[in-house]
Amino acid sequence: MLFFSGTKPHFSAPAKAPNILLIMADDMGFADIGCYGSEVATPNLDRLAANGIRFRQFYNNARCCPTRASLLTGVYPHQAGIGHMSNDPEDSTSFNYNLPGYQGSLNNKCVTIAEVLKTKGYQTLMSGKWHVGYHGEQRWPMQRGFDKYYGLLAGATNYFNPAGGRGLMLMNEKVKPQGENFYLTDAITDYAVKFLDENKKESKAPFFMYLAYTSPHWPLNALEADVKKYRGQYKKGWKALRQARYEKMKALGVIDQNAGLSDADGADWDELSPAKQDEMDHRMALYAAQIDRMDQNIGRVIKQLEASGELDNTLIFFLSDNGACAEGGLLGGGLPENLGTKLGYLLSYGQSWANVSNTPFKKFKHWVHEGGISTPLIVHWPKAIPQGRLGKFTDQYGFLPDIMATIVDVSKAQYPSTYKGNEIVPLQGKSLLPIIYGKELPVHTAPVFWEHEGNAAVRQGNLKLVSEYHAGQPVKWELYDISKDRSELNNLAAAMPQKVAELSTAYQNWARYVGVIPYSEVIKIREGKRKAPKTGI
Repeated sequence: MLFFSGTKPHFSAPAKAPNILLIMADDMGFADIGCYGSEVATPNLDRLAANGIRFRQFYNNARCCPTRASLLTGVYPHQAGIGHMSNDPEDSTSFNYNLPGYQGSLNNKCVTIAEVLKTKGYQTLMSGKWHVGYHGEQRWPMQRGFDKYYGLLAGATNYFNPAGGRGLMLMNEKVKPQGENFYLTDAITDYAVKFLDENKKESKAPFFMYLAYTSPHWPLNALEADVKKYRGQYKKGWKALRQARYEKMKALGVIDQNAGLSDADGADWDELSPAKQDEMDHRMALYAAQIDRMDQNIGRVIKQLEASGELDNTLIFFLSDNGACAEGGLLGGGLPENLGTKLGYLLSYGQSWANVSNTPFKKFKHWVHEGGISTPLIVHWPKAIPQGRLGKFTDQYGFLPDIMATIVDVSKAQYPSTYKGNEIVPLQGKSLLPIIYGKELPVHTAPVFWEHEGNAAVRQGNLKLVSEYHAGQPVKWELYDISKDRSELNNLAAAMPQKVAELSTAYQNWARYVGVIPYSEVIKIREGKRKAPKTGI
């Protein structure tokens, strides 16, 4: 089929099976870490980048749980049963629309990376955010292939006091935060290091660790010592900071010298009162501190791998689950008096700062323009990456299912056609090993696709067709040459109608294949569910 990529191993892995560490940030923009243009201190990620390779063009699925579904399974989110979102802790059927592609949790027609790697003797470990199944133990990490788990089954929680349905799990048991100085990012790392140490002492097996931070997803909860590093740095406003990041990104080579900068998409900083400017500086300082703390914790994991002698033989991926989050309005959401305290849940930094995080792109989390789906991807593997490639970028593009395909390739595992009596959807990604091994060859020749909340896109080669959903309006396709116009500023749709027709037809074929339904229908289903009695946990 035109829309199916497939995969076959390209290379043999080193003689000793490599460990695999998959690190995911949450709601972090393309330009939010130092080695991709940020002023935020991320020395540990910068080190991985300097001794690895960076992708200029790697794509996620624009939202937390569709990304996690695709990342973990190697198929499109609709094929995994999470075409929209994962069911809430507060409502067991909130995103279950009784349709194959919209179950609200991982279905049995897919397998996780952990389930595949266990067939090759890997110890499978996870610490952090799950968000692909909540109600019923059969949907939890340890029932989907992980040997050990600590973290959050739900999508977000207070960093200082995870509680209730948004509380913590250890293995299959609910646990409470430990200690007066509990902070979720630190705790996720504590257990990651603990699991890795236990694996080293108790097993000679290679490990797969999925380290899924909630940082820097709202709420804006950060440690005071980290916030102090950034407080006051953001009073120059978002327009000036966005320009500074744009220039740094060009200097680093993250984007081309001729890359365009999309229009500013925030409030007018100069029209804000001094008190409001101070509040907005505080919001961004908290957000930066969350990223800083995550990087510190990644450093702890790297140090543990070095101490155990495993770093050189560990394939490390780092990426973010979607573009920066504009939720909360132009100036952020949540009570200002909660900033800098241990309180708050829907406490965010807002669209004006998110526009900076996504420099130089337009749009945000939820949308499938470049600002919604572009992620920094760092790959670090000293035993495999050629010396001359260290610290370099690749311009070859990839997307989430390629992670599973690469792991299948490098581990010499067999991606199954059936599992536990269920027929499994074919793997949709292609291995990135040629890129890792220094061969600048296209990963994809067939189209790749996106759909979330009616926002739709297809990319084939340098061309990307994309549309933004507007209720009650017909689809309006935009066409861009990403090789010349990554910021999607020059719409070629009118000049290339045949290409629009070709790619839109491919999209419609794909949508039928994976079970996409029109978002207008999703809205009707959700309206019906809102009127129905709620079911709790």
